Amino acid sequence: MSEVMIPTARLDLVLQTPEEVLARIEAMPPADRAEVSPDWLARVRVTKPGDVWALAFDVVERDTGSSVGSCGFKGPPDADGMVEVAYGIEPDQRGRGYATEAATALTSFAFASGRVGVVRAHTKPDNPASERVLAKCGFERIGDVMDPEDGLVCRWECWPV
Repeated sequence: MSEVMIPTARLDLVLQTPEEVLARIEAMPPADRAEVSPDWLARVRVTKPGDVWALAFDVVERDTGSSVGSCGFKGPPDADGMVEVAYGIEPDQRGRGYATEAATALTSFAFASGRVGVVRAHTKPDNPASERVLAKCGFERIGDVMDPEDGLVCRWECWPV
């Protein structure tokens, strides 16, 4: 099977194998690891390699070959054609536009699949940086919702242009 990669202007989003995803999470500090969805983690453990909707993408800065974060979908498109994106950039790499570039690429990839009519994202209420990322990517803030794992979150959605 060929490697799945989504190129952007400066980045390559490289789909990880289930083993790579689990190793990356295991290497996270405990506080960050606690933020990872147990439901998503359980799905990763039973996912076959190559599933773009279930596995994470490594966000690689092309010029240096360095991993600067990860991103991905929280699952396959639902019956209504909605898919949710998530992203995280390493603290020492933030403020360089990588999150915006990665989220834009995932959103474009989802719409190009022909299976998605809306892309959703959630931010915690105290995360203005992530809110700016989503606004720059064309997402619209819908309102606040209660997430079963994260509690109160701000819901954002984006539709094809």
